[in-house]
Amino acid sequence: MAATRLYLDWNATAPLHPAARDAMLRAMDIQGNPNSVHGEGRAARAAVEAARRQVASLTGAEPAHVIFTSGATEAANMVLTPEFRMGRTPLTVNHLYVSAVEHPAVREGGRFAGDDVTEIPVTRDGTVDLAVLEGLLVSHDKASGLPMVAIMLANNETGILQPVAEAAKLVQAAGGLFVVDAVQAAGRVPLDINAIGADFLIVSSHKIGGPKGAGALVTRGEVLMPKPLIHGGGQEKGHRSGTENTIAIIGFGAAAGAALEEFEARNVAITRLRDRLEDGMRQVAPDVIIHGEKTGRVPNTCFFTLPGLKSETGQIAFDLEGVAISAGSACSSGKVGESHVLAAMGCDPKLGALRISLGPATTEADIDRAIAVLARIAGRRKLAGAAA
Repeated sequence: MAATRLYLDWNATAPLHPAARDAMLRAMDIQGNPNSVHGEGRAARAAVEAARRQVASLTGAEPAHVIFTSGATEAANMVLTPEFRMGRTPLTVNHLYVSAVEHPAVREGGRFAGDDVTEIPVTRDGTVDLAVLEGLLVSHDKASGLPMVAIMLANNETGILQPVAEAAKLVQAAGGLFVVDAVQAAGRVPLDINAIGADFLIVSSHKIGGPKGAGALVTRGEVLMPKPLIHGGGQEKGHRSGTENTIAIIGFGAAAGAALEEFEARNVAITRLRDRLEDGMRQVAPDVIIHGEKTGRVPNTCFFTLPGLKSETGQIAFDLEGVAISAGSACSSGKVGESHVLAAMGCDPKLGALRISLGPATTEADIDRAIAVLARIAGRRKLAGAAA
C-alpha cells in the first residue's frame, strides 16, 4: 500500500483550519449582501464585522483599521503608491525603499515607477542593513515628497526575522511611512502594529489556515490613507470597493481567531519539531547548509542547501517520495529559479535551496519520514558524484 503524502509546505499555503472550514460552511447559509440594510444584509454585515475584530486582535489593531482585500498582493499594491491623503489633503510619497529580500508582491514596487524604487541591501545574516537604510533616509529629498519604506517581518524563504521595530524608528525620524509585510509572521510570532511602529501591515488568510482569496491591509490610524486601488461602490469605507467576499472573510476571521488562541502551544511544539528536523538533517547530510540558522527565525521554517543538488532536482525527488516541500517562494507561477534572497545574502544562488515549512498538524513521525527521505536523496547524490 502506497504511503500517504506528507505536506511540509505550510509557508506556501496552510491547509484549511477546521475552525475556518466550519465557519465558512455556516456562512454559506447567509443570504444577504453585507451592504444591504434589510435583515439578511445586516446578518451578513454582522458576520463580516466579527471577522474584522478577529483579524484586528491578531494584529494588535483597532477593528476599524482593518481593510479587507482579495489577498496580500492586492493589499501591497494598494498601499505601495505615491498618492496618499492626510484627511482630505493630498500627500505625495516620492520614493519607495524596499529590502532586497522582499516578496515579489512588494519588491516589484506596487504603483511606484521603477526609477522611484530603491533596494536596501541585507547583511550576510539576511537582515536588512540598518546603517544603509539610515543613510538613504538622511539623503532623501524631502522637498519632493515623503519616503516610504517596506520591510517584511519574516522572510518567506528563510524565515529570518527582520529588525522592523528598529527600522520603524529610523523611518519615523525621517518623517516617512513604514509598511510591514507580516504575511509569514502572522500566527508565528507576536504581532502588534503599534509595538512594531508600522503605519501599515499586510496579512493573508491562506497563510494562517483560512481560505485563499482573502487578505487585509491593516492601518495604524484612519487619517493617513493611500489612494484606493479599486474604485466603485465605496465598500470598506471607500478604501476598497466591491462587495465583500463574505464567506472567505468569515473563514479568514475564524483562522485568525484560532491562530491567536493556539499561538503559544502550537509554536512551542513546532519549534521543537524544527529543531528535531535540523538535527536529523545534519546527521544524514553533514555538509547541509541551513540558511539563517544563527539568526532569529519564525519557528516553522528550514531553508537549506545540499551542495551538488539542484533545487528542482531536490524538489522533484522529495515529491516522488510523497513529500511536498518547495524550492523557495511558491508565488512565481510554479517556476523554480534562482533565489534572489540567497543572492542578497551573498550566497551563490546557483547552489539552490529547498524549504521545509511546518504547521500545527506536523508530527514527530512526519519529521522522521522527511529525514529518512533526505538521507536517501543525499545517498544518491554521493553515488552520482562517485560515478562522475
